[in-house]
Amino acid sequence: MSRPAIIVSALLVAAATVFATGMLVISSNRSALPQMTEDQQLTRQKIFSSGDELPPIEKGQEMRPRW
Repeated sequence: MSRPAIIVSALLVAAATVFATGMLVISSNRSALPQMTEDQQLTRQKIFSSGDELPPIEKGQEMRPRW
């Protein structure tokens, strides 16, 4: 093999390794999301009158209150 082909191959292997490692880290973080405890669920139900999860924030919706 020529020298440029070896360099390109090594770069492709390195990029694939970095990508795979990143995907593993992201997937392990998602599976480690803590569930709400029973106390937290009861508090949420008292405050919001519902034990359901909050709806997702719509695109363009502001997080802060409008005063």
